[in-house]
Amino acid sequence: MQAIGKRYPGVQALTDVDFAVHAGEVHALLGENGAGKSTLMGVLAGHVRPDRGMITIDGQPVLLPTPRHALAHGIGMVHQHALASERHSVLENIALGWPRLPFWPRRRALRAHIAAAVERYSLGIEALLDAPMHALPVGSRQKVEIARALLHEARVLVFDEPTAVLAPVEAEALFALIARFCQRGGGVVFISHKLDEVRAIADRITVLRHGRRVAHYAGIDARGVDAARLASDMMGVALGSEVASPLSDARTSEPSPEATAPALRLHNVSLGDAAASRGPAGERLADIDLQLDGGRMLGVAGVAGSGQRALAELLAGHHRPQSGRFELFGRPVDSRQFSPRHFADAGVAYIPEDRRERGIAGPLSVADNLLLRCYRRDFTRAGVFARGRARRFADQQIAAHDIRCPSRDTPARTLSGGNVQKLIAGRELDGEPGLIVAAYPFRGLDLGAVSEVAARLRAAQARGAAVVLISEDVDHLLDLADDVAVLFRGRIIATARCADTDAATLGLWMGGEAP
Repeated sequence: MQAIGKRYPGVQALTDVDFAVHAGEVHALLGENGAGKSTLMGVLAGHVRPDRGMITIDGQPVLLPTPRHALAHGIGMVHQHALASERHSVLENIALGWPRLPFWPRRRALRAHIAAAVERYSLGIEALLDAPMHALPVGSRQKVEIARALLHEARVLVFDEPTAVLAPVEAEALFALIARFCQRGGGVVFISHKLDEVRAIADRITVLRHGRRVAHYAGIDARGVDAARLASDMMGVALGSEVASPLSDARTSEPSPEATAPALRLHNVSLGDAAASRGPAGERLADIDLQLDGGRMLGVAGVAGSGQRALAELLAGHHRPQSGRFELFGRPVDSRQFSPRHFADAGVAYIPEDRRERGIAGPLSVADNLLLRCYRRDFTRAGVFARGRARRFADQQIAAHDIRCPSRDTPARTLSGGNVQKLIAGRELDGEPGLIVAAYPFRGLDLGAVSEVAARLRAAQARGAAVVLISEDVDHLLDLADDVAVLFRGRIIATARCADTDAATLGLWMGGEAP
């Protein structure tokens, strides 16, 4: 890719960017949220048409006006948010766009071929081939995208934040797959904010800042560059050598307060087929016993599909339990009170796992999305909406949370994944909620944004809020939470104080080895 340029209304997304992918190598692409990484890879994958520049493959200029053209040239992209036909099955989504697929394929033969290929690449989704895509958790959706790219015989694979939804053991399996792909002569583009992963697997590293290439490392330089140097390149400021954990400052900046009255109490709560049929495939909850006091943070760990999304949606009022007792802020919640609005009005904030489907109204503007929790409470009087005051509030929130967008009127669906996450976190943590349910709140965020969101969670905890932090990144849980619970197949199989456990032990529990 040579001198690639792209401009959107009000934003110069890319300016004369050069980028090359070599056979048998991993090329890492770094940058803050909004730096242009996804736009550049969208150009390569045929999703974005550049305003200028040239792309060559094997020395020959090519045009990639659509994803089909990119696939035909051997370029596959594993998106941060899976692009899928939600109503169709996993099998049908993998087959979509297959150039050698017969017009009327025999389903049994197609299923056997795809199942064999999925098993060969050890993706672990063999049992999900007949499940509808809309019912899959985010981690499994990502594996479907990987399977589709591999079955299309891609020569170049682009991974956009691939480990953000994976448990440590799953991330190791992904790195092994990448190594095998490179050994066979493939090239990989690896987009990540996790600098330790980048330094471990990258043969080349390119850093973007404000749509420009500001640094490039190759060979020994790529292997030897330290995390502080990369972070400085990304953020444009000189940093010290201690950038190992962007959560460490948040952990020490606010002391853990004394626990207060229970904000949440569940006794023998189960969520079965009726509710789970509207949620992720196979996610059930059984006999959940849980108590969380105000001023405490509970981490919830588990591999994808263990019940995390079902638990988060239950705690946010999206589903009513089929059995058991549920108390919120010391009061029993009856079946009629289980609704997102009732829980939000009661003081429950919710950062959902699937931020684009559940966290924003994509066609609405950034301003409207920032107002979703508070427009009735703070900006409506006697049925009249104070639009001018609401616009000023939105501008303040955009500036305060560094949401990078052309204007408050920009449709939320056009924002990058990291900026969508900033919008949701800013909206949900505003207004001093008493209970915060945060499912993967750091997913797709750059170092600065991770620190900011972590500090806001700790500040909320310090003023007495209860926080449920759901993550597959055990380092995040151990850095921030007071206690941790491990979900496995819909049950809590282990609990511990974070100070008394470690990442290796949590990894074993996440795999089903109960203490």
